[in-house]
Amino acid sequence: MFEYDFMRHAFAAGTIVAVMCGVIGVFVIARNLSFIAHTFSHIGFSGASFAVYMGWHPLAGLLLFTVSSALAVGRMGIKVFRRDVSISVVLSIFLGLGLLFLSLSSKQASTMFSLLFGSVVGISTKDVWELTSLSLVVLLLLAAGYRMLKFDSFDPLGAQAAGLPIRFISVGFLLLLSVAVAEAVQIVGALLVFTLMTTPAAAARYLTQSVAKMILCSAGLAVLGVWLGLTLGYYTNAPVSFYITALEGIFYFAALGWYSMREKMQTNDASPAPSTAPGTVE
Repeated sequence: MFEYDFMRHAFAAGTIVAVMCGVIGVFVIARNLSFIAHTFSHIGFSGASFAVYMGWHPLAGLLLFTVSSALAVGRMGIKVFRRDVSISVVLSIFLGLGLLFLSLSSKQASTMFSLLFGSVVGISTKDVWELTSLSLVVLLLLAAGYRMLKFDSFDPLGAQAAGLPIRFISVGFLLLLSVAVAEAVQIVGALLVFTLMTTPAAAARYLTQSVAKMILCSAGLAVLGVWLGLTLGYYTNAPVSFYITALEGIFYFAALGWYSMREKMQTNDASPAPSTAPGTVE
């Protein structure tokens, strides 16, 4: 499998993007930004379609549209943008724009498929370096602001009382999220970006209460899903994105089942033993 350049590129790009998505996904879940991340993916699809129409690299359009939308969301306020009507309107507009740009382009069918559902096995050496560079920038910035971001994400009232720059943290995180979504779109596609951005982090929440361990678990599950998905896709010729989404879903439900079983066992251990009346037989 590793004798082929396209598989080596897919594993390299998929690994670094999976690590980045696993790390930032923990904060996406904690800050309740799952639907905004989903909205960014649709906006990124329109940006990539626009880039294809203009003859640019799709990543340039992805970054242009997602970063611009992140700044707009930061200006409007996250609470306003979370409203169902606002999200549905934005999704509809940008999906329509994406289809318009693709209809005007000569590269329609194959490009539309890869933008919507991902094309990790079609990544070139240049794409690997671009994705690696952007992922490292996102990870380094997350590490630099880890303490403030952790405080604001898991204890927003305490962060506000402590005088942290809440708005600066929110807008900065939205910008990092927009870049992360633009990268994830190239791995699993605009419609399946939820897979790497939220599912591993959601599973990690059921495995540990420590934020640091949660980040490690989330990144590990994301990488494992990508590796197994690429391997299964290579040997079965089925879509890699299907395997990645299916595996991450299995990891989530397995973590949920383990958590439920553990909670049930703890409840049974904590409940007092029933008293036995004299003369009765248990």
